[in-house]
Amino acid sequence: MKWLILILGILSNASASVLVKMAMMPPRKFPSFSDPLGSLSNWPFWLGLLLYGGAFLLYAAALARLPLNVAHPVLTAGAIATVALFSALFFRESFHWTTGAGIFLVITGVALITARVA
Repeated sequence: MKWLILILGILSNASASVLVKMAMMPPRKFPSFSDPLGSLSNWPFWLGLLLYGGAFLLYAAALARLPLNVAHPVLTAGAIATVALFSALFFRESFHWTTGAGIFLVITGVALITARVA
C-alpha cells in the first residue's frame, strides 16, 4: 500500500505539471491582475493546482509509511521520469537518447538507495 500511495503521488505530480503547461499555452489565459476573471475559465490551471495539492497529500501519506530518504528520492525521480515521458507524448517535445539514459541512471540510483527497504 505504501508504494501505491507513492506511485499515485508521482502520477498526480506529473499530471499536474502537464496541466499547468497546457494552461500556459494559447489561447488559455494565465491568472493576471489585469484580467482576474479571465483566468476562471482556464480549467487546466485549476485542475493542475488541485492535483499538486493531491500530490502533496499523497507524499505526506507516503512519509507516514516510508523513511524520508526513500520516499523523497522515489517521488522526485519518478516525477522527473514521468514528466519527461509525458512531455514527449503530449507536447511532442524532444526525447533524446541522453534523456532515456539519464532516466535509467536516476532510476538505477534510486533503486540502489531504496534496495534495503521493502
